[in-house]
Amino acid sequence: MAAASSSPRTILYVRVSTAEQTGAHQLEQARKEGFVIDKVVEDIASGVARTLAERPNGRRLFDLLRAGDTLVVRWVDRLGRNYGDVCAVIREFMDRGVVVRTIINRMVFDGSAKSPMEKAVRDALIGFMAATAEAQAEATREAQRAGIAHARLLDNMEGVRRYRGRKPSYGRAELEAVRTMVREGAGTSDIARATGLTRQTVLRIRADEDAAASVLRRWEAQ
Repeated sequence: MAAASSSPRTILYVRVSTAEQTGAHQLEQARKEGFVIDKVVEDIASGVARTLAERPNGRRLFDLLRAGDTLVVRWVDRLGRNYGDVCAVIREFMDRGVVVRTIINRMVFDGSAKSPMEKAVRDALIGFMAATAEAQAEATREAQRAGIAHARLLDNMEGVRRYRGRKPSYGRAELEAVRTMVREGAGTSDIARATGLTRQTVLRIRADEDAAASVLRRWEAQ
């Protein structure tokens, strides 16, 4: 007897930019909008640096999603680093029979369009949304670059360090605790529970303790 096919699932894909952020708020937002989520796939990665398929868990989506499944994302910018990526990913999933839904504005992209005109309208909407997302991302990056450049200019003029990067989520006590537990051979999850830090923060400290200490010193110096 042939095995019964699995039921369609609703999968939420979450991308956050740093280890200090979490996808919990995006999951809560999805639930408030009425989505019933069966599985959450989360990446901590810049949306600018890598395509969806190049992210550790983004690649999993291509393996997990089947015809009939629904992929939920906060907005289309979660699916790629630029206009071309976003359009290509949405079209690939639609070709597979996957429905793509956004939390913001409750947009729906699927393969239901049949006539050439319907497909043209759908594709134009996908292109417009992807282009808007890329333009917004570039405006944000430009504002960040301008702010950093201004802070560094003042540093050079006045000899006062203003730009310190992102504030670390750990203090001196947590940093030393991580260092000690690493030397004692403790696992990442055990260290996270003991210090109250996220696993991602512990992993980042473990990967380069000197860099973690340097970031903390810059904030302590002010």
